[in-house]
Amino acid sequence: MDRDSRNKDYSLVTLSKITYPGSALRGALLSALACLPLLGQADDASVQGAYTYDATEYVSWLTAASDEKSIPGAALAIVTREGIVHLETWGVRKIADSGPVNTDSIFRIASMSKTFAGTAATLLVNQHLQSWDTPINELFPQLQLGTRQSSGSISLKHIASQSTGLMPHSFSNMLDDGVAYEKIKQKFNQIPTVCRPGDCYGYQNVVFSLIADVVEQSTGDSYEHYLSEQLFKPLGMVTASVGMQPYLDEPNATVPHRRVRGRWRTTTTNQAYYSVAPASGINASIFDMSMWLRANLGAFPEVLPADFLAELHEPVISTPRGNYFNRWSGLEKAYYAIGWRVLDYKGMRAIHHGGGVRGYRSEMVFVPAANIGMVLLLNAESNMANDVVPAFLDSLLESH
Repeated sequence: MDRDSRNKDYSLVTLSKITYPGSALRGALLSALACLPLLGQADDASVQGAYTYDATEYVSWLTAASDEKSIPGAALAIVTREGIVHLETWGVRKIADSGPVNTDSIFRIASMSKTFAGTAATLLVNQHLQSWDTPINELFPQLQLGTRQSSGSISLKHIASQSTGLMPHSFSNMLDDGVAYEKIKQKFNQIPTVCRPGDCYGYQNVVFSLIADVVEQSTGDSYEHYLSEQLFKPLGMVTASVGMQPYLDEPNATVPHRRVRGRWRTTTTNQAYYSVAPASGINASIFDMSMWLRANLGAFPEVLPADFLAELHEPVISTPRGNYFNRWSGLEKAYYAIGWRVLDYKGMRAIHHGGGVRGYRSEMVFVPAANIGMVLLLNAESNMANDVVPAFLDSLLESH
């Protein structure tokens, strides 16, 4: 598929004070088509001077990389606190179909869903509905976690920060086989305990999804509705949803793709990964995710105040080498915070999370000191996504 045959949608928006843009306002904002350099003023006194960033070279690199892989569909946003600076979509929602990806097309964001779950957990604590330190087995006496007594002290904070001390990726293989969360949960007492809670990092999908149980037990509300009322609606994420049915019901949803014998082909959706909603259950458009990044940069303090964000983004546990992001040549240190990764990259602190589920890849990163962030959504499984964050950070450093 050559560049000229693919859909392109540019938008420039500068927002100074918008807390809940509805669909009419969104349409007005997205009608302003342009592509201009980005100027992000750093308000961190530890950063010398301002970051001046022109996205042109990065977007050109990303376009070439996407074209080389013939990615079916993609969506990119670059934002500051003040607004969306660059918004672009490429390709189609489904291969061999004429329906173009646009700024409201829905993607599965996969493990980037964890950033919303971490925020939900922090909201519970800040609303005095829950404590970070309360052991999970006090909230759910019938639930046993791990094979050693020390796992009895696993708390909400341990779960949200991936520091439970349980064997990493516990029962993710069952999710891959299509087994739903509620069935897997019955086996939590069989998960090997590898260290005391808080002493080591161990990435989880199934265990992490206990956050939804805590939300529902603490509020009497469903996890889906809690996210909608506390985050999606206040932030103007009007097309975001949780679960498989909203995805299936959305006519503007993209379709997952895998590479088979050198060609992109559509693939099926594994419903089990929707059953672990905190880990991988959110559907969102690039416009939705641009609002989410802006919120995490501090654009909407009435929804996510500065002290709340500081708590959310504070490193909790060091992450070991071995993951794709730990192999980036500029990476100095990596941590897990509350549903977010924290990276020290070539002297710059960045907040990051990626995601991958059958037929989709996604990456996002932001640098609070530079007041800038990027999110990319793909309706294809491609390792091209592994390179987009370091390329973005390098382009920011080169322009500083």
